[in-house]
Amino acid sequence: MQVPDSVTAEQLDLEARAQLNSLPNDLADSVARYLVAAGLDTDLERSYAYAQAARRLAARVGVVREATGIAAYRTGRWAEALSELRAARRMTGKDEYVPLMADSERALGREDRALALIREVDASRLDRRTQIELRIVESGIRRDQGLAEAAVIALQVPELTSDRLRPWSARLFYAYAEALLAAGREDEARDAFARAADADTDGETDAAERLDELDGIELEDLAEFEDEAEFEDEGEFEDEAEFEGEGESKGEGESKGEGESKGEGEFEGEGEFEDEAESDDPAKSDADGQE
Repeated sequence: MQVPDSVTAEQLDLEARAQLNSLPNDLADSVARYLVAAGLDTDLERSYAYAQAARRLAARVGVVREATGIAAYRTGRWAEALSELRAARRMTGKDEYVPLMADSERALGREDRALALIREVDASRLDRRTQIELRIVESGIRRDQGLAEAAVIALQVPELTSDRLRPWSARLFYAYAEALLAAGREDEARDAFARAADADTDGETDAAERLDELDGIELEDLAEFEDEAEFEDEGEFEDEAEFEGEGESKGEGESKGEGESKGEGEFEGEGEFEDEAESDDPAKSDADGQE
């Protein structure tokens, strides 16, 4: 698989790069470029393909198995993700993969194994991000088990009420909102989804959409409302145009009728007046009699 020319081996972080030192230089550069491409590509299937290409070249390197496991996890290949991350953990001795491993067990319907994985890790040796990720997975497992309140309790950490935002704050708020919703605490869930939406500047979650759902707002409803408003505006415009047309027609008719009536009335009135004047003239009547 061809890696874009813009991707270079130097883009791989130093710690990961150090794990490739056991490889010949040319091979190390090729593997590094595949790993960088896998991390940068937003197309999940293509990212998975890059990771697989790196694995074919260096399957015995921990960072390669880690990248392959993460790519498999992101594409929903749970069993493969679990296998690759186990190998990476064995090679590197790191526990930071455990949240993904536990979540893969959960996705495979093996909640007990997932909880056992979480319990076997010494959380005090983990960085805070990994600790929070473990709690998020545990909360999800409790929800799957129908233990909604336990799911809520699993996420009640100091960072939940802190004003300071961390890179993982949106995920924490979102998971807490899900747990609250499962526990029937809808008002609190709405507030948590709102916090998640505000914290999620990278669009990592669908918190904004979930918030709209709780508020009873859907995109289809908005579209229908806009269509109805447009239709009403058109109807009003047509009614106004029709009203104006009728007004003009009526005005012309009244003007014309008044003119005709007035002309006819004047002509008839004048004739009657002349007849009356002739009959009232005595001189003219006498003259007519003498004749």
